[in-house]
Amino acid sequence: MKRKRAPNAVRPGRAAGQMPERLAASAFALFSERGINAVSVDDIAARAHVTKGSLYWHYDSKDALVKAACNHYYRAYQRRVNSALAHIVDPVKRLERTLDTAVTTCLEDRKNRIFTTEIFTLAVHDEELRRSWRQFSDNVREFYIALVKAVTSLSTKKAESRVDFLLSAMEGLKLRAQYEPHLCVRGCHKAIVAELKRVALFAE
Repeated sequence: MKRKRAPNAVRPGRAAGQMPERLAASAFALFSERGINAVSVDDIAARAHVTKGSLYWHYDSKDALVKAACNHYYRAYQRRVNSALAHIVDPVKRLERTLDTAVTTCLEDRKNRIFTTEIFTLAVHDEELRRSWRQFSDNVREFYIALVKAVTSLSTKKAESRVDFLLSAMEGLKLRAQYEPHLCVRGCHKAIVAELKRVALFAE
């Protein structure tokens, strides 16, 4: 349920511009630790060390905080990939490093797995959440297509098909890891990256 701002509310002064991201990061941290249903607005305000009134200045509902946490996740993932590739020029190594980063971030990180799996569930009945995740997913897909085309001589259509299968394999591993956690432990990292690379570059 949305909360209305008090008519005489005063915008917090210090670091006001950073507060939305601070709250989004706090929401993401709690959602990924406890699960979305187990976290209240009070919990998020306490984690961010702000009053509930300050929180409601920026986000008028828990639903808005869920979407903000998604955007926080999207940006964090993109920053991590960009940082990993910053000094790599070779196309094959760029693909390998991207897969390595994705496996670390999306599969081995249990908190990320919990958060994204819960978002998938919520998105079944939330069109806005579906659109948000679809936009992020499309951006990731286009990035992988460019990586695969840089390494192979595949047409765009075939590269798209290869990447779709690659991303489906990754999502399948993520879901299976909820009840088969051994699939995403660090010891399996190299094998998973190698298999995903094989999927991406499988010879015609």
